[in-house]
Amino acid sequence: MIDDNGEQLGIMPPPQAVALARAKGLDLVEISPTAVPPVCRIMDFGKYQYEQQKRTRAAKKHQKVIEVKEIKFRPKVDEHDYQFKKKHIERFLEDGDKVKATVFFRGREMAHPEIGRRILERLTGELGDMVVIESMPLKEGNQMHTILAPRPGMKKAKPAPARPVEDTSGDVRAE
Repeated sequence: MIDDNGEQLGIMPPPQAVALARAKGLDLVEISPTAVPPVCRIMDFGKYQYEQQKRTRAAKKHQKVIEVKEIKFRPKVDEHDYQFKKKHIERFLEDGDKVKATVFFRGREMAHPEIGRRILERLTGELGDMVVIESMPLKEGNQMHTILAPRPGMKKAKPAPARPVEDTSGDVRAE
């Protein structure tokens, strides 16, 4: 039995402990039910719950949620489109998110899965030093995908400082 100041009161029967807690206008809370004898504490249970909720909210605020972003390719992807999508993947990885790169096959393209595998292997080869490959290219139905994660020691990109927008048109209109 522990009182509201943190001092040990010793072992006592439950009715006596409840009476002591009510006399102080507080609650009797079982802290460790598995201990022999069980450990109880006199405290304001509402305040205790509030403190617990506050701690869990603070813990949630400080954790980083990792999202899985998906970028879709086609077997006949143009070079410019490929480079554009690769830049997006680099940005997602710098933000700390995982990326699922998917190649979609339609119609006769499904007869040539090696084209999709080449696209994904080229992508992982060009991103080589900044990614960890979580799953190798895998074909499921009419698509082939691989999952890429940022390398653990990679530096995160800092956002560029916002510059004020200046009006350089020189147009003056009277309204």
